[in-house]
Amino acid sequence: MKVYKCFRILGWDFTITPTRFVLTGLVLLMVAAVLLRLLTGFQYVTNLTDETPWGMWIAFDVMCGVALAGGGYSTALLVSMLRYKEFAVVGRGALLTSLLGYILVMAGLFLDIGQWFNFWRPFVSWGYTSVLFEVFWCISIYTTILSIEFFEIITERVLVKKLHKYIVKILPILIVIGLVFPVLHQSSLGGLFLIMKEKMFPLWWSEFLPIYFLMSSFFIGSAMVTVETTLAKSAYGHEIPHNIMMKLNRIGASIMGAYLLLKLYDLFEKHEWGYVFQGSLQSNMYCLEMVFGIIVPIMIIISPLSKKRWGLLTYAWLTVLGVILNRLNCVFTSMYESGSYFPGIGEIIVSAGLISMGVLIYCFLVENFNIIGNERAVQIKIDKDKDIKNLIWALLRTKKR
Repeated sequence: MKVYKCFRILGWDFTITPTRFVLTGLVLLMVAAVLLRLLTGFQYVTNLTDETPWGMWIAFDVMCGVALAGGGYSTALLVSMLRYKEFAVVGRGALLTSLLGYILVMAGLFLDIGQWFNFWRPFVSWGYTSVLFEVFWCISIYTTILSIEFFEIITERVLVKKLHKYIVKILPILIVIGLVFPVLHQSSLGGLFLIMKEKMFPLWWSEFLPIYFLMSSFFIGSAMVTVETTLAKSAYGHEIPHNIMMKLNRIGASIMGAYLLLKLYDLFEKHEWGYVFQGSLQSNMYCLEMVFGIIVPIMIIISPLSKKRWGLLTYAWLTVLGVILNRLNCVFTSMYESGSYFPGIGEIIVSAGLISMGVLIYCFLVENFNIIGNERAVQIKIDKDKDIKNLIWALLRTKKR
């Protein structure tokens, strides 16, 4: 097993690997593309037009990003409100993944604003008739709450004991408030499509769209936590007991089952089965989404396969990819004619760079803070920081004498 170089600068650790070199390169390319977009507008970076104003940044970075970040609020709901204390072991990892996800979503929203220098206007202009305005405010507030919650972990490491004590006291209030805003904006993202009945393919448009988006954000949360903990195991040797992950995903799968029943009821109620089997691009994409993103994962989770690690991981990946496909279908497949839009190279670079930046930040935070159960390693770092601090203080006092 190859051991990579771990740099320690001013008390902070970061391991250098070939993969992280590649991720850093993608981040640098993203920075160049972002600067070009800010200086010249959309024309040289994106393939957006007046006919296709929603592109990859909205569909993937925002729509998918918000859904993928659902693990934070779903885990907090189970642990803090419904008292499933056994899931507390994944709480901090879910919080970090959710926080990074929402920060990247905010970045995607910022880049998609035509005149980006007017980003501050929603903070002072009360657009209460706009669903998108409500989504913007809910995401902004929830990202702030997640940042304060995560600051409780930060203060453990940087020795701000007094501040840490106060954050711990207000943490229950933050969790309760933090459970309200995801429900609002997750459902409102689906509500954005309600006015697009004439543009959307019938298989995706429904009065239940806000409920669909909310339910899918919950069951993808547990699946995303499974993917995150599996990757953390590969990178850091961190392992969560299989029975805990299986129980967490079965709770999510029960919501998925209700989601499937509601979808079937919708098809029967609106007599739209003919669209499912018409053999068009839209019908094929819908069947792909439903079969491999919903039906197959449910079959896995209720079968003995869920008792095996690879089976549970397969369920998680299919669930994650299924929700991503659903969001992309809602934006592209259901509304745009075939060939009318394809992401520009700049859009792809920015999206890949945002994901790479999130991965690098995740690695840095996990290696320096108690997030995935590495309390002993973090305590050693804190003790070393104390020793260094005491040594510097002693030297300064000696000089004064």
